[in-house]
Order: sequence, then structure tokens, then C-alpha cells
Amino acid sequence: MNAKNHNSTRFLKKLGSGVITFITAGMALFWSIPIVWALIASFRPANDAINRGDVWFSSSLSVENYIRAWSLAPFGQYYINTVIIVLMILAVQLVTIVLAGFVFANYKFFGKRWLFFFILLQMMIPTSALLAPNFATIRWLGIFDTRLAIAIPYFGSAFGTFLMRQAFLEVPRDLVDAGIMDGCTWWQLILNVYLPPSVPALVAFGLSSATWHWNEFLWPLIITNSDKSRPLTAGLVRFTQLGEIGAQWALLSAATLMVIAPLFIMFLIFQKRFIQSFLHSGLK
Repeated sequence: MNAKNHNSTRFLKKLGSGVITFITAGMALFWSIPIVWALIASFRPANDAINRGDVWFSSSLSVENYIRAWSLAPFGQYYINTVIIVLMILAVQLVTIVLAGFVFANYKFFGKRWLFFFILLQMMIPTSALLAPNFATIRWLGIFDTRLAIAIPYFGSAFGTFLMRQAFLEVPRDLVDAGIMDGCTWWQLILNVYLPPSVPALVAFGLSSATWHWNEFLWPLIITNSDKSRPLTAGLVRFTQLGEIGAQWALLSAATLMVIAPLFIMFLIFQKRFIQSFLHSGLK
């Protein structure tokens, strides 16, 4: 009887695992449909219009859309702008979130809990609600239509502050006290005690930040009006205005894939490190 129950339990576990795998594969396939369609449409000849009932395959394939997209927009400049903006934001954020997380995890001071509460409250404010005041501030500073104007509202991160505070709280207090007794200054505590075990959290935040700001669209579109500072996502707008009766979908698909290709390729190369960083940092 025990052997029979054991076999039944194993069968149910295998069946459950198979059902979960099937559902997950179906969800992944469903999620990938827009990407697959964009890839197929990007190789559709420009003179082969997409009609109702004929939105997937064409009679022939062509790379004409990629060549034309590259010639219609200064993608080289867009790539440079995007990389500079993303790295600028990330570099400043890593400094600010580490310092803020260290203060909230290591020190006790009056109003600490309320200050942390108001920082977290920023995560509940929609980004669109801050467009007008941020725009007015940028115009007042005189940095409109610059890379700095795109980056400066993101130099602080409530999410990053919360993440680093939680990571620093996991560091054993005995280890911190030992560092203090050895004469470590505050910055030596950060470098030698707090940061080494918190690297996965930093990597996870860096990946999230880089992905988010690479794909940011609305703010760069509002704060720029020339190609000298416009990133990739804002540069895509010109491809929606080429057709007399609407967007040229094959051309737009090619341009869109050129924008997302670097992140997609990096994810394929570093996907194991990407997933491990989120698992070790405790992000869900």
C-alpha cells in the first residue's frame, strides 16, 4: 500500500510539473507573438502592403527596411546619446542609493522613519504627474534639449534606496561593530563591510535601471527637439510620420528592432547572470 501511494504521489508531482511547464510555455509563446510579428514584418518588402487577412507572411523577404531606416534617421547619434544617458543615470544612482541605503541602515536619527516613508511615497506617484514641474525646472536651469536634462530627474531612486537599505540590513551587525572597533571610517564601512555582500542587489538594480531608461520614451520626447540629444526611443517618432495615411509598419518594425536589439542580445548573453542577480537580491 505504501509503495502504491508513493507511486501515486510521484505521478501527481510529474503531472503537476508537466501542466505548469505547458502553461508556462504557452504564456511565453503568447508573449513572444508581437516580437515574432515585428521580426517577420521587418523583412517584408516596402511595396508589399500589409492588408487585412495578410498581416503575417509575404511572398519574399528583403532587408530594404533596415537599410532605409538607418538612412532616414541618425541612429549612430541616437545610440551614442542613449548609452551616455543610461550610463550617466546609472553612475549617479549607484552613488546616491548606496549612500542613502547606508544612512537608513546604519544610523539612528530623529525623523528617520518618516523620511524613509516619504522617499518610498515617491514610488506611488505616476511619472506623468511630474512632467510639468520637471519641464519647468529644466527650462529654468537652461539645460533644455540636452542629455543632462533627460538624466537629471532620475539621479535619485526611491526603489534603489529601498533595495540597498534592505540589502545593508542583512549584513550582520557584529561585522559592522567589528569594523567600527578597528577604526573604519564611514566610507570604509561601505566599501569593506556593506558592499561586498550586497553586490547581487547592486547588479539587479543596475540591470533594472539600464533597461528602464533605455526604453524611456515620454520624458525624452518632451524635453528634446533635436537629434543632438535625442535617444533611440524618441527618435522612433519620425517613423510614425512618414506615411501619408499612417505608419509604414514594415519600416517601423525594422526601426523598432534596431532599438531593442542591443538589450535583447545582452539579455541572451547574460541571461543566467541576470536571473541569478534578481534571485540573490530577493527581488520578485
